[in-house]
Amino acid sequence: MGERITGHTELLSLMAYPIQHSSSPAMHNEALACLGLDYAYLCFEVDQSNLREAIASMRALKIRGGNVSMPNKIAVMQYLDKLTPEAKLCGAVNTIINDDGVLTGHITDGIGYIRGLSDHGFDIKGKKMTIVGAGGAAKAIQVQAALSGAREMSIFNIHDKYWERVKETTRLLNEELGCPTTLYGLEDLDRLKEEILDSDLLANATEVGMTPQKEWTYIPDISFFRPGMLVTDVIYAPSKTKFLKMAEEAGCDTMNGFPMMLFQGAEAFQLWIGQDMPIAHMKEYLHI
Repeated sequence: MGERITGHTELLSLMAYPIQHSSSPAMHNEALACLGLDYAYLCFEVDQSNLREAIASMRALKIRGGNVSMPNKIAVMQYLDKLTPEAKLCGAVNTIINDDGVLTGHITDGIGYIRGLSDHGFDIKGKKMTIVGAGGAAKAIQVQAALSGAREMSIFNIHDKYWERVKETTRLLNEELGCPTTLYGLEDLDRLKEEILDSDLLANATEVGMTPQKEWTYIPDISFFRPGMLVTDVIYAPSKTKFLKMAEEAGCDTMNGFPMMLFQGAEAFQLWIGQDMPIAHMKEYLHI
């Protein structure tokens, strides 16, 4: 990268905590280099304790744009000037555009996940989905799945600080987006098993299984999986979580978080740069 840095180089950023595991810098910098673009993408370890100052720095340093990831996707909204309709609908932001000091929040997680499914050969239209999680990425996936024609959705979550918000998401999916959706407590293992076995697609949209908690999963045993169904994880570090290993053992098709990471990044890349990310090259580079 040092050979590419000039006095004209524009900066792109990622703000998250933890951040060392992220593959986004490698992905975006490789795409920029491949296209010969004078930008650099850097990571900054930021959580909600210093998020306000970090976002203010985007204006001060004229950073062209960036990503925010856990735990900042919801908290960041209050520090931005504008939100796209999709970001308002999802109640979360993962991509920021800086237009001469005006910061606009976008959400590319949901479309990135759906593009990943399509690239994997799975069309969500007319399918039933069971999804675990209620954070920013989870809601983006849920909203985009409904917009893309999912037939039905079952959401499972623990009774945590997000419970009331996911109840509102369930109402939104049912009443405004027309996707029949039911919310369950994740402690109801009998219902969890029943809904998974009745689904075409199972998604983990939580941090459970991420490094360093690599041996964690909310699935008790492989009898919870139906052979042939598609099982996905938003996690890509490790590339194969215990959750996905169990699914493979049960005879399921699996997809880790790399396709979602690639395609949500491609959506953000186009917003920042106005050019398409070289997807074929990036798949080869990232071994997807």
